Amino acid sequence: MKLNEIKDNEGSRHSRIRVGRGIGSGKGKQSGRGGKGQTARSGVRIKGFEGGQMPLHRRLPKRGFNPVSPLDLNEVNLGRVQTAIDAGKLDVSAPVTVEVLIAAGVVTHLRDGVKILGKGEITSAVHFEVYGASKSAVAAIEKAGGSVKALAPVAAPAA
Repeated sequence: MKLNEIKDNEGSRHSRIRVGRGIGSGKGKQSGRGGKGQTARSGVRIKGFEGGQMPLHRRLPKRGFNPVSPLDLNEVNLGRVQTAIDAGKLDVSAPVTVEVLIAAGVVTHLRDGVKILGKGEITSAVHFEVYGASKSAVAAIEKAGGSVKALAPVAAPAA
């Protein structure tokens, strides 16, 4: 192969269609854009417009991935709890509840509950009484010799 023999594959390049060049070209008069008006112009399209009637997407209520009554939980990582234990702010002998975490300064506000997350390490045997905990957090707590009592309501099995 030589440099003067290099060429594109057959059919890889298309010549541009010249529109508006007479009725015999097949793309004359309105150039394939249909009738006149807003839809023939570039840049402007009416999506979901129903002639002034309230569009369907505005008539329907907003649902979907927004829970009707979402829970506002405090999320606490295991590393944060261990730091409070090491600083002497948390007593390991008593069960750790929301009130105890607020008193220790781990949690600032009383919300709908506390969920324990598994980031960080815990070395003390701590007994938690909280709204819930992640699987990794439960595994780490039980490995350290502690326990988790979930106060969250258990979902009923589907019939």
